[in-house]
Amino acid sequence: MRGVGWVGRLFDARDTFVRMLLLDLSGVGYLVFGTEAGRSPTRTQWVLALLAFATALALHRRRVANLLVQSALLIAANLLVRDQMINEVGTSWALLELTMATPRPRVYAAGATLVAAIHLVAGYAHDPDRWGTPVFGALVVVGLPVLLGLVIRTTRELGRQAEAKAEAERQRRESESRAARADERSAIARELHDVVAHHVASMVLRVGVARHVLPDADPRVTDVFDDVHRTGAAALADLRRLVAVLRDPTVRTDAALTAIEPAALPAALAAAVSTARQAGLTVDCTIDEEAASIDAVRGMAVLRLTQEALTNVAKHAGPAAHARLVVRVENGDVLWSVADDGGGVVPALPSGGGHGLTGMRERVEVLGGRLTAGPAAGGWRVSTTLPAVPAAPAASPVPDVTTPPAGAGLPPEVIA
Repeated sequence: MRGVGWVGRLFDARDTFVRMLLLDLSGVGYLVFGTEAGRSPTRTQWVLALLAFATALALHRRRVANLLVQSALLIAANLLVRDQMINEVGTSWALLELTMATPRPRVYAAGATLVAAIHLVAGYAHDPDRWGTPVFGALVVVGLPVLLGLVIRTTRELGRQAEAKAEAERQRRESESRAARADERSAIARELHDVVAHHVASMVLRVGVARHVLPDADPRVTDVFDDVHRTGAAALADLRRLVAVLRDPTVRTDAALTAIEPAALPAALAAAVSTARQAGLTVDCTIDEEAASIDAVRGMAVLRLTQEALTNVAKHAGPAAHARLVVRVENGDVLWSVADDGGGVVPALPSGGGHGLTGMRERVEVLGGRLTAGPAAGGWRVSTTLPAVPAAPAASPVPDVTTPPAGAGLPPEVIA
């Protein structure tokens, strides 16, 4: 029904009361202005008309009852008044509403038979010698409402079927797209696990063996071994987390699947703040000392969120804005926020489709957080909490070199 504009809205199934009200107003207009010249409606005609109007409004949802009452009023009008136009229209419209609403042919067929019988009997009673006129009148007052009602109901059903088909097609395409993304992500996860993680684990194991077979090595060499071992173990933990994210079919995007060296995060954040200041912004920042211990994946997310948020401040609040960056670490969780004072600009959702916020939200959701954004204190504020990284699975522990691994006395090529 959307394609037929205001006509479709007029005959919408939810607007029965509006249709009945318009019909009643038309009937009042007919009684006041449309009767024969010099002949005002009688009191009986007004009574029957007002009863028809009230019934149409009161029973606009109970269509069978409305048709029965309107039919009874039409019989009374045929017996008591000369002009039955109001009651004829009321009965025909009640039949139209019944045909539009009910899917059972027996119901509206019985209603059509009742209305036709009333017209035929009334016509025969008024003029027994002329059957053609009442028969033609019955075809008009019964056939047109039934035909129009069937057309409208069929159009509604076709519209609903088309919408259902379009929705099913959309869901099918979305399902195929999700399946394709899941297959691709699983393939990437397998490659990470089978290639990168295998070699990193082998490197960590070899370093552990080297530390054990060289107990009297120079302390500087031991420090190098310890640093390589720690770095490899951290890389393995990050790789396991990336593989888990890639294998999760509920994650919608790979926006956060890049990493930054943890110790480099404070400097990278400072560089992002410096860039914003060069653009004219006044930026205050509070960065927890423990930010240097954030894992690589969440560290990159914090950096990208900061860059995007400060860019949005410069774009939407203007270079006169005052922004504040906060990065804190509490119980392993990373609390991040960027707020601005608006720079004298009325805060509103950033224009341009909101792709920046969408990307930020997706990046946060990948890591198990939730981004909040909205007006605050005359400006705009975005914030999130990135939950602590879960412990690595017990099934694939990082090699522990506190005890000699098997083959500790063998050369590296044999251990491989």
